[in-house]
Amino acid sequence: MLAGRRYRLELTAEQTARCEEFANVCRAVWNTGLEQRREYRRRGAWMNYAPQCKELAEAKREHLWLKAAPSHILQQTLKDLDRACREIGTFKVRWRSQARWPPSFRFPDAQQIQVERLGSRRGRVKLPKLGWVRFRWSRPLGGEIRSATVSRKSGRWFVSFLVDDQVATPKRHAMPATAVGIDRGVRFAAVTSDGDFHDRAFIRPGEAGRYRRLQQKLSRTHRGSANRAKTRGRMNKITGRVTDRRRDFCAQTADRLVRKYALVVLEDLRIKNMSASASGSLAEPGRQVRQKAGLNRAILDKGWHRLELALTSAARYTGTSVVKVNPAYTSQRCSACGFVTEGNRESQAVFVCKAPDCGHREHADVNAGKNIKAAGLAVSACGDLGAGRSVKQEPVGRVTGRTPHQGIPALQGGEDVKGTVIPWPPPRP
Repeated sequence: MLAGRRYRLELTAEQTARCEEFANVCRAVWNTGLEQRREYRRRGAWMNYAPQCKELAEAKREHLWLKAAPSHILQQTLKDLDRACREIGTFKVRWRSQARWPPSFRFPDAQQIQVERLGSRRGRVKLPKLGWVRFRWSRPLGGEIRSATVSRKSGRWFVSFLVDDQVATPKRHAMPATAVGIDRGVRFAAVTSDGDFHDRAFIRPGEAGRYRRLQQKLSRTHRGSANRAKTRGRMNKITGRVTDRRRDFCAQTADRLVRKYALVVLEDLRIKNMSASASGSLAEPGRQVRQKAGLNRAILDKGWHRLELALTSAARYTGTSVVKVNPAYTSQRCSACGFVTEGNRESQAVFVCKAPDCGHREHADVNAGKNIKAAGLAVSACGDLGAGRSVKQEPVGRVTGRTPHQGIPALQGGEDVKGTVIPWPPPRP
């Protein structure tokens, strides 16, 4: 199956300048291609990958600065744009801002990529128009290289190899009779139905203090100034370390769970909607904005979606099935008797069943995990049920595990649209 291997690059000053130039050209191609697609859609026509790629080749004859970047990374940029427009819609795709977009570009041709190991801690890779680039050999490749992506994060450049490790997903888990339900929360990142609490602090107190001071300093700087860029760079270093810790925590937690359980059940949470700003709410705009902002930060800090992705990726190596169920009433239902009422949950951590003949008391997150597990077992027994079914009749969910990781699909370009020609050559970055 396909997997990623990420390494930190050790670029020279000349190679760093070339990477910046490649990223700027790719960003200009993306933005111009997106504007062209939107203009065609406004006229009721379509623009796809094939005609844009043809126009790009013609534009390179007139605009020599487009030739600074390898042709296939520009074509890959148009492929990524085509895929994004097909998946979420042309007018929902975001622009790539020079200030906010982390520079990146992909080399899709494995025949033009050569990797050599120089020692126990060093290696080098040969990339088109970059030459031999050294990187830290932090882990073995473990497979045949399919593509390479160069990106910048927190002021450092990295290379990510897509490799085929020749590993097949097991047809059966080592412990097929095991199952667990996971409740994701803001107090603990993940709580299992077996009573295990998975959580850690991703930012240290000293880093939090420095970040607040940098935010205050940033508010006093002028837009476009050198001091503002330096302050942003220091802030990015802190957030980069926080992101790395969160990614490491999710990967380790997911690995432990999929090795231990054959079935992992999650709530089907709409995290994007849950973390939306209260200031833009249509129901009661502008009310409890500060409280909602704090809740949004807590949700995003725990990395709910990243944990879900890590579970789905790790499940491929153990044969674990990842099931998502309807989250309705999982925090209010008693796992012992099934009695549902809003008053069962007395606080964030205390759950006490209000049924006259029950009185079950347990940690609220553990109780929710048990309800999630029960719903997942019902889904596994009955199959994938429709999303419109009521949770009072049957638990609702869908199986998302044991899905092979897919690379970038081959995109088919549509026919060109006749009419007024939209200028293709993008402005020089």
